[in-house]
Parts: sequence; C-alpha cells; structure tokens
Amino acid sequence: MILSRQAEAGKPASVFSWLVEVFPNRGNFLLFSSGRGISSLIFGKFLSKLRWQGLMTSCHIAVGSTRKPKLLAVEEAVAQFAAALSTQAVVEIRGYEVESGVGHTPSSRAELMRGARQRAEALQKLLRESSTAAQHFVGLEGGLDVVTENGIRRVFLESWAFVSDGFRGHFGCSGSIELPEALAREVLHRKVELGVAIDRFAGAAGIRDGQGAWGVLTGNRIVRQESFRLAVLTAFAPFYNSKMYRGAAAAGS
Repeated sequence: MILSRQAEAGKPASVFSWLVEVFPNRGNFLLFSSGRGISSLIFGKFLSKLRWQGLMTSCHIAVGSTRKPKLLAVEEAVAQFAAALSTQAVVEIRGYEVESGVGHTPSSRAELMRGARQRAEALQKLLRESSTAAQHFVGLEGGLDVVTENGIRRVFLESWAFVSDGFRGHFGCSGSIELPEALAREVLHRKVELGVAIDRFAGAAGIRDGQGAWGVLTGNRIVRQESFRLAVLTAFAPFYNSKMYRGAAAAGS
C-alpha cells in the first residue's frame, strides 16, 4: 500500500492525494484516489486502527521537496519496487521543503550530487528535530554537467537522487541530454536560473513545474518527472535489491 502526502515546514498538509497499492499473494492491485475533502485526522485514525490490529506497519519515505514533478516521480518509482522494499507495510510518501546548500542551477556533476545528498541530510535533521520518524530520506537535484570532449565544450542536463536510510546512502542518475549552446550560455555566463532561462527559450511560462527543460528539449518524449523517476529508481536499487548488493560486497571482500 502506498500513500502520498505533501507537507511543509515539517507538518503534513490537511488536503492530500494518495496512491494505494496492495500486494496480495497473487498479483498486484493498484488504486488511485483523490483525498480532497478528507481530513488528515480521519485518515490518520484509519491508519492507526489498521496498525493497531496488526494488519500493517508503516514505511515513511520523506522527500526533500514539495514540487509536484518531484513528488510524482517518487510516487511512480516507489510503486515499481514497494513490494520488494517492504512487503507488509504501508509506504507513506511526504514532501518537505529543505535547502540544497548549492547554487540555483548546479553546473557540475559533483555539485549536483552534493545538492541531492545535502537535501537528504537536511531533511533527516529537520525530521529528527520534530521527532518525526522516517525509514528513507530522498534528496533530488537537477542541473548541469559541463565537460570538454575533443576540444568542444558540451553542457548536459541531468537529474540526480540521493537516498539514505539514516545509516547508508546511495546515488542514482537519470541520464543526460545536451543543451543547445544558446541556452547553456544563458545559464552559465549570464547566471540565469535554468527555470527562468527555459521559459524564455521556449516562449512559455511555468515550464519548471510542468514538462521541464527535459520536455522542451525532447518534444515531451521525456519530461522532468520521468527524469527524476529514473534517478529515484536507480538510487533505491541497493535497498530494494539488497541481496545483489550484499552479494557484490561479499565477493569484493
């Protein structure tokens, strides 16, 4: 079962939507429902009753963002591996606002990875201070990676994820797409935030919260949400496929 909520400043929103996914012995059943008009208090009592009856436990996945494309990306990714991650638990996804500690548009792979990791670490600190338990902390960061190949500068757009259980953490990446030189100059030389630059470049508004630069550059064949879904899916792999990672570590030793 997967539930999704958005929270701000460490507090759950009173109106939310959720995904419910049940994994019976034979096959999977997926239900999507809008939670509009249903209070968190009533829903919380419902969950508490199920837990008290021993029908389920909780697996809280905290996400260091409240932006819709990022939260939907986490929901879609987790729906693919929830049964392997926690077979008997309600997986609850909540978004929180935290800072990355890097620039508005990271310009290197190292900065992207640092931003994702620092979001997860800031999230862990925020929840610890509010005495809120979580099993996994997810940091997401999008930006640029600049490389020189055959004497030519190439600028790539990438989406990164860092997932921690509070003890160990792992990275995942979406892959890359090359930026047009005019767009790269706007961001790197004129220091315009990518979200602003892509609106100007495409002659539209609010692209960041929709298809993103990924959608603009691929003709919506890959959108921002999908890029983060892949990053989250790969970052979680050592957790939902731990047998292979433990085996690899044992073989290496």
